[in-house]
Formats: sequence, structure tokens, C-alpha cells
Amino acid sequence: MSFSGTVKEELAAYVSSARHCQLAELAALLLYSGGVCDGGRHLCLDTENETVARKCFTLLKKTFNIETVMRCRHRLIPDDEAERRVTEALYLARTEDGKIILTKTVNVLLIKHSCCARAWLRGAFLSAGSMSDPRKSYHLEYVCDEKAQAVQLRDVLSEFQIEARIIGRKKYQVVYLKEGEGIVELLNVMGAHVSLMELENMRILKEMRNSINRRVNCETANISKTVTAAGRQIEDILLIRERYGFENLPDNLRQMAEVRLEYPDAALKELGGYLDPVVGKSGVNHRLRRLSEIADKIRS
Repeated sequence: MSFSGTVKEELAAYVSSARHCQLAELAALLLYSGGVCDGGRHLCLDTENETVARKCFTLLKKTFNIETVMRCRHRLIPDDEAERRVTEALYLARTEDGKIILTKTVNVLLIKHSCCARAWLRGAFLSAGSMSDPRKSYHLEYVCDEKAQAVQLRDVLSEFQIEARIIGRKKYQVVYLKEGEGIVELLNVMGAHVSLMELENMRILKEMRNSINRRVNCETANISKTVTAAGRQIEDILLIRERYGFENLPDNLRQMAEVRLEYPDAALKELGGYLDPVVGKSGVNHRLRRLSEIADKIRS
């Protein structure tokens, strides 16, 4: 199962104890996966996602004690009186001839409390959300049919200090997050705590691998620079020995040249330890620069 599917399974199993939160989540499920049938007179669930259907039926049973029929794109609630109670509780109006008016956004009264807003975000993710495999990239999104839905969703997310963006994709409006911290916070808000811990573990491993790779790359670059510099120094010293002669060098530079030829792979600090008396890294570097200057004069 994908990570997104795992998150949805966890959210589907999470049922709020408070009825007002259950109503908020049910409102989200019907807003994003609901519809009307029979000429607009009855509610239906327009989804092929079994997880969404199962959660919707669970909430109807808990909030209204209604037994539903698991048939997609057919009447969701077979009893007229029960359906009337649901539409009233979710603030869904009807026309004079009995048709249900599905709003483009949820009534703000259903999500005025923080706990209800969390439940609504949970239902919205179950119906319209998805996320990428966090081992590859961080991306979570909600796909909305209407711009008003996307704007409301973004505004509710911002109440939890989660910054989301909206982008058009064909005929849809997509609300998305691309930052790992924002996705972690949203999973926490929705109550997907097991998935949150799994994501955090993935983030830690990913950051550790990136840190190790950076360190290895840095050390490789340093080794490459050291090898290149050592090769250039040896080339200069060999030129001096052949064209100028070590006997014409001051004692400190002659000793430096001989030690460098004897230890071609040694670092500057290590070279200083082979000199008599011992010289620090900066002193070694200074002497090698002087040898390089002499070699440049010979070449010119």
C-alpha cells in the first residue's frame, strides 16, 4: 500500500467522540465525494473509494443511527425522514419542490471550533487528498472542483499555521503543501499520529543520508585539492632540482623540498612534523609557496 493509502486507512479508523466533530467530518465527505440523485431529491455518495464510503457510513450510523446502503451513485439514505435530519444538521437547504441544494463550501458553523476544523480537514483529505512517497519527495494536495472550496480549505489550514498554495490543474483547483514541516503538522492536526511518526523517521533518515553525502563530497573535494596541490609542488621541486640544484637553496627550503619528495602524499601538518626543527602548517605552506615562486622564475 502507498504511504497516502496508509494515511487514509489510519484516518478512516479515527472516529471523534464528539458528535459535532463527526458532523464536520461527514460534511467534508459529502462536500468532496457527495452528490444528489433522483432529480436532485436525494443525497448520494459519488466515490469508488471504499475507505471513504466506509467512513461515511460509520459516521451516519454514529451521528444519526442510520443504516445506509453501500451503492455508489445511488441514494445514500433510504429513509426520507432520516435524510431530512441529515440535510438539516449539515445546513443543506432544499428548494420549494424538494430538491437538495449542495453548497460549494461547508457552512462555517460546522467548523467554528478547532476540533471540528480538524475533523473537517480529515474528511476532506479522505475524499480529495493524496500525498507522494516521502522517501522520494514531500508533496501533499487536495483536489477541489471549485475555487471557493480551495480558498476555504487554504483558509482553514492557515488557522493551524499551515501555509498552503492553490494552483489550477485542468478543470480543478489544487491546494498543495511541499514543505516537510507543513505536512507533518497537517498529519498531526488530522490525527494521523502513526503515519506522522513514520514520516518523521523517513525525514531523519533522509537528512542523515544527505548530511553524510555532503560530508563525503566535501572530503572528496578536499582530498582532490590536496592531491592536485601536492602534484604541483612536486613538479616545482623536481624542476628546481634539475635546473637550479638543491645546493643553491637556503637550508630551510632545501629540507622542505627533500621532505616533500620523500612524503608525496603527506598533508601539510604531517610534513611539518618531518622537518627539523618541527614547523607548523602555516610555516610549511609558506616554504612551499617560496619554492613555487622559484620554479616560476625558472620557467620564465
